Amino acid sequence: MNAPATFHGFNPTTNETLEPAFVCATPADLEQACAAAEAAFDLYRETSLDQRAAFLEAIAAQIMALGDTLIERAVAETGLPRGRIEGERGRTVGQLRLFASVVRDGYWLDARVDQAQPERKPMPRSDLRLRNIALGPVAVFGASNFPLAFSVAGGDTASALAAGCPVVVKAHSAHPGTSKLVADAISTAVAECGLPAGVFALLMGNERWLGGGLVADARIKAVGFTGSIGGGLALVKIAQARPEPIPVYAEMSSINPVILLPHALANRADQLGTAFVGSLTMGAGQFCTNPGLVLAQEGPGLEAFLKAASDALEAAPSSTMLTPGIATAYAEGVSHLAQHSAVQSVARGAVDPAPNRCQPALFVTDADSFLSDETLGHEVFGASSLVIRCKDLASIRALISKMQGQLTITLQMDDADTEDARFLLPTLERKAGRLLVNGWPTGVEVCHAMVHGGPFPATSDSRTTSVGTLAIRRFLRPVCYQDLPDALLPAALQSTNPLGVPRMVEGKIV
Repeated sequence: MNAPATFHGFNPTTNETLEPAFVCATPADLEQACAAAEAAFDLYRETSLDQRAAFLEAIAAQIMALGDTLIERAVAETGLPRGRIEGERGRTVGQLRLFASVVRDGYWLDARVDQAQPERKPMPRSDLRLRNIALGPVAVFGASNFPLAFSVAGGDTASALAAGCPVVVKAHSAHPGTSKLVADAISTAVAECGLPAGVFALLMGNERWLGGGLVADARIKAVGFTGSIGGGLALVKIAQARPEPIPVYAEMSSINPVILLPHALANRADQLGTAFVGSLTMGAGQFCTNPGLVLAQEGPGLEAFLKAASDALEAAPSSTMLTPGIATAYAEGVSHLAQHSAVQSVARGAVDPAPNRCQPALFVTDADSFLSDETLGHEVFGASSLVIRCKDLASIRALISKMQGQLTITLQMDDADTEDARFLLPTLERKAGRLLVNGWPTGVEVCHAMVHGGPFPATSDSRTTSVGTLAIRRFLRPVCYQDLPDALLPAALQSTNPLGVPRMVEGKIV
C-alpha cells in the first residue's frame, strides 16, 4: 500500500521548508467530509438561535486560546509582521462574535406573515408565511493573503455557519499549519457545543483535483472563494456543469480606481501623493482593495502628485510577498508595464536581495493608450499602480464607463469638487460595490453596512458581499408555508412568535 502524499508549509522570508509534514486529503476523505456535512445539515440548521450564536462565540474563544502558537505559525508561513497577524486574529474573532449577535436578533430570517382572509371577494386568501432557511453544506476556500480573516474561520465560514450551513473548508496550501490550528479550534467548539461532527471539516492538500472535486460533490450547495480570477472562474465552470448547478460566491479581481478631482489636486497634491503610497505599499500591496489605478486631469496638480508619490515610493522598503508564486507573478506584471511602449516608469521602491520581495512600482500612461490595450487594466497583485492622464472630467467618466467591475472606487475631493463628483456618481455606482470619499480603499470594516463585492470580475455575483453581516444572505433561501397548522410551523412563524424575532405582518414590521 502506498504511503499517503504529504506536503509542507513554507517560510517565504527565509525560503525554508517548515515542519511538520501534512497529509494530503484523499478521495475517501472528501467523501467522508461531504457525507458527514449532509448528515449534520437538518439537525444543525434547526438549532436554536441561542445555540448557534453560542457556537460561533465558542469558536472565537477557542481561537483566542491558541495564543502565540497561532500567531507565530501564521507569521512563519506568510512573512507578514506579527502586528498584522494579531490584528487579523482580532478581525476574525470579531466577525464571529458579530455574526453571533446577528443570529440572535433574527432579522436574517426575514419572517413574514400574511394571514388568511377567508371572506375576501372574489377569492379568499390562504394563510401565507415565509422564512429563510439554510441552503445546505457549503464549500469554503481559504485565501492566500488573509490566513485568518478569509480562511478557515474567516468571513465565508462565519456567515455560512451563522446561516445554519455545515462547512467543508479547502485549506490554502500556503499556510497549512495555521489552517490546522484554526480547524482544531473549530472542531473543539463543535464538540463543546454538542453539535454533530459533520458541522465542520477541513481538507488539506496541494493537488488540483481536491478543490474541483469538492465543488462537484452533489452534497455541496454553495461555494465561497477568494482568490485569482482564473481560480474563481474554474470553480464557477465546475459548479455550473453539475446536474444541479450551485452558486459560487467568488471574489476575484479588482484594480480599485482612485479619482483625483481638480480642487483636491490643486490644494493638497503633496499630501495625496504621500498618503496614496502608504496605501499602495501596505502589506506589500497584497490586498484585494489595493489602489492599482489613479485617474486625474492633466496639469500642475497631477505633476505635483506624481512628484510626491515618486519621492515616497523611492523611500519605501520592499516587503516579503506571501509565496514565491505570488512574487513571481508580481514581477511579471511589473515587467509587462515597464516594457510597454505607451507606459512610462515613474518610480521604483528600494531593491532588496532577500527572497520573494516586492519592489514597489509606479507607472503613468494616457487615457487613449489605456483604452486601446485591455492588458493595462489587468490586476497586478502587489504594490504596483498605474496613473492615467486624462484630458478632462468627461474623459474620466468615459474611461470608467468602459472599465470592468471593481470592489471599490475612491474620490479624492474638496467641497468645490462636489458638482464634478455628482457628475461622476451614477457611473461609479454601476462599476463598484463600495464608493469612498477622501479615504483609501485598503482596509475593510466588518459591520452591517459594508459591501465587499462588485460587478464582474470583482466578484462572480454582484448582488452579494463577502464582508459584513449581509454576507449571511448568500447561504439562505426563502420558503413559503401555506395554510400549515400552527403546530407544524417553524417557531419564527407561529402565531405567538415564541422566538420574539422581528416579523413583517400584513406588510408592517412588528
